[in-house]
Amino acid sequence: MLRTFPSREALSRPRHRAADVVVFLGAAAGLWLLVRLSHGLTAPFDEATAPSRISTDPAELPYYAARSSLRMFAALGLSIVFTFVYATAAARLRRTEKILLPALDVLQSVPILGFLSVTITGFIALFPGSQLGLECASIFAIFTSQAWNMTFAFYQSLVTQPRELDEASRLLRLSKWQRFWRVDVPSGMIPLVWNGMMSFGGGWFFLVASEALSVNNHSYVLPGIGAYVATATADADPGKVLLAVGVMIIMVVGVNVLFWRPLTAWAERFRVEDSATAQAPRSLVLDLLRRSRVPRLLGRTSGRLVRPLDRIMSVFGLAEHPLRTDPLRRRAGDVVFAVAAGAAIAYGLTRMIVFIAGTTGFGEVGHALLLGLVTFGRVIALVIVATLVWVPIGVWIGLNPGVSRLAQPVVQVLASFPANFLFPLITGVLVATGISLDWGGILLMALGAQWYVLFNVIAGAGAIPNDLREAATNLRLPRTLRWRRLILPAIFPSYVTGGITAAGGAWNASIVAEVVSYGTTTLTATGLGAYISDATRTGDAARILIGVTVMSLYVVGLNRLFWRRLHALAERRFTL
Repeated sequence: MLRTFPSREALSRPRHRAADVVVFLGAAAGLWLLVRLSHGLTAPFDEATAPSRISTDPAELPYYAARSSLRMFAALGLSIVFTFVYATAAARLRRTEKILLPALDVLQSVPILGFLSVTITGFIALFPGSQLGLECASIFAIFTSQAWNMTFAFYQSLVTQPRELDEASRLLRLSKWQRFWRVDVPSGMIPLVWNGMMSFGGGWFFLVASEALSVNNHSYVLPGIGAYVATATADADPGKVLLAVGVMIIMVVGVNVLFWRPLTAWAERFRVEDSATAQAPRSLVLDLLRRSRVPRLLGRTSGRLVRPLDRIMSVFGLAEHPLRTDPLRRRAGDVVFAVAAGAAIAYGLTRMIVFIAGTTGFGEVGHALLLGLVTFGRVIALVIVATLVWVPIGVWIGLNPGVSRLAQPVVQVLASFPANFLFPLITGVLVATGISLDWGGILLMALGAQWYVLFNVIAGAGAIPNDLREAATNLRLPRTLRWRRLILPAIFPSYVTGGITAAGGAWNASIVAEVVSYGTTTLTATGLGAYISDATRTGDAARILIGVTVMSLYVVGLNRLFWRRLHALAERRFTL
């Protein structure tokens, strides 16, 4: 009998033994490297005799680069777990949303040094006599530079999810577990991948601060490329700084080629639209994996666990909304929740006020507020300039797959490259030209925060359904009308997410941008970032608390008064 349609075998990609060998060898090399690096995690550690510098022998750079990469990916894994749990709770639980979203604003606003000053002592005490405590503190610091942006992006994808998907989930009577993995994660995969890539770049930026730790009048270092740059900077050795910059570029390009590029190409399978894109992104690594039998064998093995897990997780109930809720019961629950949350907040505020009154006094709070106003001006200038520059460029890249294929590696390198590696060299330029760090600090902050706007705009433009683009082309809309009616409304939710995280990232970047050093030369700008950096270095707990609290007030106030209103507008009017 003649077949009308091709068989599954005819449509499947040809499998090659060479691809199997390459994938197997790559996996074996990765496992060997992981085991090799894990031996150094539990090295003996004595807080009293811990060294404050590492060897700057160039032969050690490959090992340092591998240790730094291991910390980055460990922090990325923690960030993904946190994103799934936190964003889902904020989007699906009405009461907890009132607490989790403001808390996320506060967490995003707390600088990385604020977390380190509190957590490093606890991690060291948790693993006495072992370097694992210091490693955990470093990984946690990197985690705090990655998690918030990813959480905001996934939360936005959940609250702007098409109503058809919600109705289909309830009609199919999916459990909450099934809905999360079959609907929520796939529908939010593209923005999650793009923001994960951006967050990973943010982690590189704070690599120096997380590997060369200087808190509470103590200095600790971990083997890593960030600590290498810190030591070379203290030695005023520009040659070794440039050598580390070269190794860092190789690392960023390698991670992009081997990890992020295949992941972004694979995420295209989750794009929801009626017509296909003209030119889908591709990856040589992904093509190699698809031609190998190894991923299919692993998929078959793990696929056997799907049904048992579905049965076990069905205890959490179905993904549906109650048809009717008792208003009295609902109101009573709201009152109890509000009282409990208010009591916890009141207790924390009372303890904080008593502590400040008994140490520095409230006059220090006024001083910190004035310094925060200066840094606030730098943040506003950065966001405005980043919007004017990167929105048109991001739209151009996102709407052109061919351009995106060429531009994404370049953008990824620029965004992921830790700009503070160049701070020692920029310090020399500022000293030579006489430019004040009060103005130069804006540029340094922009180098670490502007990419959030670009990446989110690229993701938003790339997610515009191709059928809408074709309709605009068929209607021959003029350029101005196309931007007003299609492009700007479509990218608006993504831009708001990028603006929120860019502003928060700028506040965080002010910690390292308002105080720069090279050898014996140190430049300090007037601002809240320099205030917190100095308080952390000297171990002044009261000033650390005041600085972090004031920064949180500025960030949360800006989010509440401006960015959240734009976020609500995006949900109400500009959801595709």
